Amino acid sequence: MHVASLSLTDFRSYQEVELSLEPGATAFVGPNGQGKTNLVEAVGYLATHSSHRVATDAPLVRHGAQRAIVRGVVVRDDRRALIEVEINPGRANRARVNRSPVPRARDALGILRTVLFAPEDLALVKGDPSERRRFMDDLLVARAPRFAGVRADYERVLKQRNALLRTAAATRAGRRRGGRRQEDDAAFASAGAGDVLSTLEVWDSHLVRHGAELLAARLGLVDALRPLVAKAYATLAPSSGLADIEYRPSGLSTDIPTLGTNRELLAEQLRAGLAEARQAELERGVTLVGPHRDDLLLRLGELPARGYASHGESWSFALALRLAAYDLLRADGGDPVLILDDVFAELDGQRRRRLTEIVAPAEQVLVTAAVPDDVPPELTGARFDVTEGRASRVR
Repeated sequence: MHVASLSLTDFRSYQEVELSLEPGATAFVGPNGQGKTNLVEAVGYLATHSSHRVATDAPLVRHGAQRAIVRGVVVRDDRRALIEVEINPGRANRARVNRSPVPRARDALGILRTVLFAPEDLALVKGDPSERRRFMDDLLVARAPRFAGVRADYERVLKQRNALLRTAAATRAGRRRGGRRQEDDAAFASAGAGDVLSTLEVWDSHLVRHGAELLAARLGLVDALRPLVAKAYATLAPSSGLADIEYRPSGLSTDIPTLGTNRELLAEQLRAGLAEARQAELERGVTLVGPHRDDLLLRLGELPARGYASHGESWSFALALRLAAYDLLRADGGDPVLILDDVFAELDGQRRRRLTEIVAPAEQVLVTAAVPDDVPPELTGARFDVTEGRASRVR
């Protein structure tokens, strides 16, 4: 798999740009702030419909424009597909495949698969659990695009349920200010909030159904990733300890290993967890149990990587997670496009050499660097100089 061409309209700093790409290594070289990362960010966006740099789409649209368009020709097994994504901040994005509109933008997912390394990856180790949840869910979607729908359904239900809990919490708080404290759900219901509680039970069933499917998929994913992470970390940092990962659910009373990936058992546990947390949720006005609060624990030896790993160890662990994702996608069939955004400047000589050895055989590798010396010799294929928002092929 490789990207044969990339075309941008009003994306980030680019009003218009068209690039022809090819298999092998391609380097985008230029000073910081000139637009090289914008190019590989666009390739990643075609694959995932999200950015590795920002959480919303609005910054992706060039200042003064109403929308942005990203187009790419993807070649896979000698078949070519044109993907186009129209980014509309505040409205639904639109997508076309081979110039034909698809019902939903996410229906274009899966045609292009990428694995992206970037300085932001340190957040996988040092950041909040949301970073690690996103890593898992993005990889699930890359392997099976239908999980984009599962994730969207879960987030929709969660949003509705949280809105209902906020209403309930506000009602309870108002009654307490009036001197009528509610001691339990029965009293709350008799005070006129029965409709809220019955509606909450309906949303509970939806949350359990979608949450169990997402939880089962994540658990299966972590089982598949675990040996790959250990292997990748040992390759990058052979003198460090053993790297391990473990899924940590929120609010479940049973050990995950005893549940496996059985959706029915997971659903029962989620339902029981919600029942146990009901009073606290009504007090706080937020859903306290479910995949949206889970975490992926990263360990080096017996210690958690977060808070204990050195800067170099954290970098190695973040790279190991990405390399494990790359190996998993390759095992599913076909090399994903590898994107290394300003990564080599962050690595010492040993890690740089080991990472280069691993990624050099990939069908297509896109590299960004501030100076040519930051591009390893093994990855010096095609090169574009990027200055003042223009990308020029070096002949």
